[in-house]
Amino acid sequence: MSNLLHLPPRTEAGAFHVVVESPRGSAAKLKYEPQLEAFTFSRPLVSGLAYPFEWGFVPGTMAPDGDPLDAAVLLDVPTYPGVVLACRALGVVKLTQRRKKGPGRERNDRVIAVPVKAPRADEIKDADHLPARVREEIEQFFLQVTLFEGKEVQIEGWEGPAAVEALIDSTAKAYRERQGR
Repeated sequence: MSNLLHLPPRTEAGAFHVVVESPRGSAAKLKYEPQLEAFTFSRPLVSGLAYPFEWGFVPGTMAPDGDPLDAAVLLDVPTYPGVVLACRALGVVKLTQRRKKGPGRERNDRVIAVPVKAPRADEIKDADHLPARVREEIEQFFLQVTLFEGKEVQIEGWEGPAAVEALIDSTAKAYRERQGR
């Protein structure tokens, strides 16, 4: 197995990749560990909580928190850890949280996407096309999943697909610079 962090962030057709860490329905947060080139158990979710979507990261990116860009893929069936999905953007939930090291807060945005090969989602072009209740449930999941982690997550709002594309480009550039490429 190769290091999944080094996969290209985009497909040749211009979609972006998402590597699944925790599949829909999982009550455990799994995390890809590049040194092991394997998925490891990070922690159980809060009792009664399970991922309502495929949870993972956009490879070949480095977000402001130093990790790959987080992504939630809306798909009505679960996949498996390590599956790479070609996706299109719906929007981004802008989040801030307590900084990992030192005082203050840092951004830790969540890309919201659908797979390119998800015909049931073809009509959803933007996060604004999602029912308000679905958007609120996504926000509440992001707040509840970190309830006992001391991150003090705050939702700062939503932006559309253009913001996701710009975010992927900027975090891919940050990743290439860190890699010396």
